[in-house]
Amino acid sequence: MSITFQTPSSQSESATKLAYRKLRHLLLTGELAPGEKLKIDRLRKVLDVGASPIREALSLLVSDQLVVRHEQRGFQAAEISRDNFDEILRLRCTLEGMALRQSMALATTDWVEKLVIVHHRMTQMRAVGSDEFEHEHKNFHMALIGNCNSPLLLRFCDQLYDLNIRYRYIAGRSVNYKGRKIDTEHQDILNAVVVEDPDKAAELLQSHYEKTGYFLKAFIE
Repeated sequence: MSITFQTPSSQSESATKLAYRKLRHLLLTGELAPGEKLKIDRLRKVLDVGASPIREALSLLVSDQLVVRHEQRGFQAAEISRDNFDEILRLRCTLEGMALRQSMALATTDWVEKLVIVHHRMTQMRAVGSDEFEHEHKNFHMALIGNCNSPLLLRFCDQLYDLNIRYRYIAGRSVNYKGRKIDTEHQDILNAVVVEDPDKAAELLQSHYEKTGYFLKAFIE
């Protein structure tokens, strides 16, 4: 029987990944509030991870634009604003609309079938209230545009999706948000793709994103 020992560097890498994943979740869901100072000592207790992996994870999150580093003052959760949301919205509508049209222009039977399967899995996760819904939700939106054959475009869209999640969680606090027919919105977008109507699909996708802005009005102006 052979025993493999983990090297210090791989241990550090594993701890950094763990801290990154946990911190990212707390930032996206608002459990670490926008503008909150991110003190290493407090985060060590919350995450049960060492100081060095936390600093490395925070540096990665700076690149993701979810954290801001201030010289001599440490780290802070990125602020939110209506202007920031509007910029994210404009970019998402433009870039994802482009990627969706390209994906549909290059459509294959395999891609459409995969999209239907991903949509079904997302719907099932939402129906049972699974924590996996958020993961499957992103999978669906990225699958919608994933056939565009443009890795750089997809990378931008992926980052914009993550930046928008914080605003969606805030919008979800609205008393009227629970009445939003998200399943219908997703189904209508999928239907437009299946019947090969790129104009309708892009229009519905944009409307889907704009609705989040409506529910944000009670929280940020």
